[in-house]
Amino acid sequence: MDQQVIYLDHAATTPVRPEVLDAMQPYFAERYGNPSSLYGLAQEARDGVAEARERVAAVLNCRTSEVVFTGNGTESNNTALKGVASALRDRGRHIITSAIEHHSVLHPLEQLESDGFDVTVLPVDDGGRVDAAAAAAAVRKDTILVSVMLANNEVGTVQDIELISRLVKARSNELGGDVKVHSDAAQAAGKLPLDTKTLGVDLLSLTGHKIYAPKGVGVLFVRRGTPLEPLLSGGGQERQRRSGTENVPYIVAMGAALELAETEREEFVTRTGRLRDMIESSIQGRMPDTKINGDRNHRLPNITNLSFPGVQGEPVLLGLDFKSIAASSGSACSSASVEPSHVLMAMGLSEEMAVSSVRLSLGRESTESESQQVVSAIPEIVARLRAM
Repeated sequence: MDQQVIYLDHAATTPVRPEVLDAMQPYFAERYGNPSSLYGLAQEARDGVAEARERVAAVLNCRTSEVVFTGNGTESNNTALKGVASALRDRGRHIITSAIEHHSVLHPLEQLESDGFDVTVLPVDDGGRVDAAAAAAAVRKDTILVSVMLANNEVGTVQDIELISRLVKARSNELGGDVKVHSDAAQAAGKLPLDTKTLGVDLLSLTGHKIYAPKGVGVLFVRRGTPLEPLLSGGGQERQRRSGTENVPYIVAMGAALELAETEREEFVTRTGRLRDMIESSIQGRMPDTKINGDRNHRLPNITNLSFPGVQGEPVLLGLDFKSIAASSGSACSSASVEPSHVLMAMGLSEEMAVSSVRLSLGRESTESESQQVVSAIPEIVARLRAM
């Protein structure tokens, strides 16, 4: 490709950063032992996993024993939902979630419904926010789990998980229950604080490839004392919670990447927020009918979701790709579909406006020059499509 790609799809995935690649490299061919074995080579691998666990625990402000390494964010979410549901099914079968969750939450919950569980789906306002009081009001005596994402992958809206956790637990206690709270925080790492004590969650999911680690590694925080049936049984790794020989290089990468993301978080938030605001104001200045989707006061700094009335998002993306600009129409897991985003529809957008949306997500190497090129390209593409 002759022209350098301007990559604005960091909410879908990120490249592996050099420091992370350097950290994981020795565990492919030099420290390749199985961490479950007893000899010295195995100890090197075991030490790598232990150090990564300590790095993750430091960011999450939790015990190392509460960190479970998984294969990805989808596995983390499935393990949290199905694991708690299975462990607590004799106590209750009611689960609460929101209408804008990732499909790796919504689809497992659909499976649980077919297995006899009752799922309440909370609506969101036009910015994509869950009403914490409504979440608490939905709690019943048989409610065993509440799962609300920390930050949305399509529009960037951030939920007040601390308040939601506090209110639903208080309501559950009043009713004599003991609800557990899970949050999908895949998009939040490196952008928001992930102190699990402050958030008040019992389970929290992360994935590596959103923070410059490779695809194929994730984390599930499981607070001590939280009942959890494992999805995978076998060798008993991860304290019986996720069997399978540890993917040591990727686990090392996850620890390094999360530590770097947290160290650089404030600078990342300031820089990408400034670029995002410039993109939005410039595009709206040229096309005043552009709609910015998501809560303007509670959102990630690096995501903007824009709707352009009168055109569809897919042709806009193709026009951007022709100019070597990579963007998305929403969730990467459903980008091949022409169906309107369930997130935007839940926020009250019409089907026409929902399918006209484009998501731009900035990363650590995004520049002002690149952003200016995007600002120039989008109005030109939209105008041409409207003329057609």
